[in-house]
Amino acid sequence: MNIGIIGGGITGLVLAQRLSNQGHIVTVFDSNKQLGGLTTYHDYGLFTWDRFYHVILPSDTHLINFLRDIGLGDKLRWHRSLTGFYDNQKFYSISNTIEFLRFPLFGLIGKIRLAFTLLYGSRLNNWRRLEKILVENWLLKLGGKNTYEKLWKPLLLSKLGENYKRISAVFIWAYIKRLFSARDSSLNKEQLGYVSGGYKTVFDHIEKLIYAAGGHIHTGVAVEYIAPHPGGGMWVEYQGKKQHFDKVIFTGPVNILQQVAANGLVKVSDSGEVEYLGVICMVLITRKALVPYYVVNIADRNIPFTGVIGMSNLVSLQETAGYHMTFLPKYILSTDPLLKQPDDELRQVFFQGIRLMFPELKADDIVAAHINRAIKVQPLQVLDYSSLVPKVSTENDDFFVVNTSQLVNDSVNNNAVVRQVDEFLKKSTLLNS
Repeated sequence: MNIGIIGGGITGLVLAQRLSNQGHIVTVFDSNKQLGGLTTYHDYGLFTWDRFYHVILPSDTHLINFLRDIGLGDKLRWHRSLTGFYDNQKFYSISNTIEFLRFPLFGLIGKIRLAFTLLYGSRLNNWRRLEKILVENWLLKLGGKNTYEKLWKPLLLSKLGENYKRISAVFIWAYIKRLFSARDSSLNKEQLGYVSGGYKTVFDHIEKLIYAAGGHIHTGVAVEYIAPHPGGGMWVEYQGKKQHFDKVIFTGPVNILQQVAANGLVKVSDSGEVEYLGVICMVLITRKALVPYYVVNIADRNIPFTGVIGMSNLVSLQETAGYHMTFLPKYILSTDPLLKQPDDELRQVFFQGIRLMFPELKADDIVAAHINRAIKVQPLQVLDYSSLVPKVSTENDDFFVVNTSQLVNDSVNNNAVVRQVDEFLKKSTLLNS
């Protein structure tokens, strides 16, 4: 079949590859000039790497299997990673059991309760009842106030900003379930992975596979209208052109879908407004490492960013021309005016925090500072989030919708996206006919 895919993010590209591999001819449309969506890459001048930070966990079996299926298994790299913590102008390492037991910010009882929280959360499967409990209340009940204030609250702030106060316990449950397997207990260390060359390697390879199978990719092209064809299949209009497909799959946000779909093509339930988090992320390129950790959770409220991701403590320096790369994210609501501030103003704000955390860092050590931002990173999983998610039903057998708003009991990550695509293709017998 001739299949149109609207959206060239990770969802659309995995769909395109899977369908091409089944023998279908696919055409991908993306309004951005680069493929990849939130997983896309950035030219840092000295090298090219991901625009935002991404990591592969040993438990990300759907993503790992996908990479192997498309012939990139030999590009996977695994490395031990360290975890840090910053509070009151001090760094702490909590990368193994001994360091964890020595962690001075809470006592033995707090550590036992934290261990219980992690174990309990990793084995809990009934997520729906967690939708009715605020994450703060759930963590306080399981782990106690001191553990919450010193560890969980900084982690929530690093992932959600001040919006953590409205989030359900599903958020941290999904986080625990995914991260718990990153630690190899037999070796007492964390193994994290990445693809050599970053996600640009993945997208370039998928692009080659699609073209080799007779498909097409249109970047910088916004689809303007999608409508049923009277004789079967679908019309897709773009740039004054009209193209016919046997099937069309839409992978973008619901609000865009409503703008381009013909009347009656889809029904969207008006169940409530879904709020989204955006992110401002400074990427600092330096001549020396800022920290020895992959991730530092920040408890100090004087720091304007919400975490430090020492990417070069995971990724080989050969990938980054010998320079060190550090991501400094700040998560805020997608409606926050800070997202529209000029880069120079944001650099000033972030550098105030950098000087506080790293007073020994000299101007000569800094090679470049890039500001990247995204308006919609992930939906806010507030109480009863699954009831707020717009229920999209298509009124045409040749039109399908697959997007990340449907991930109601998982964090938005590339492994979850691949799993979602594979489950969709299994259920969609029309696509396999």
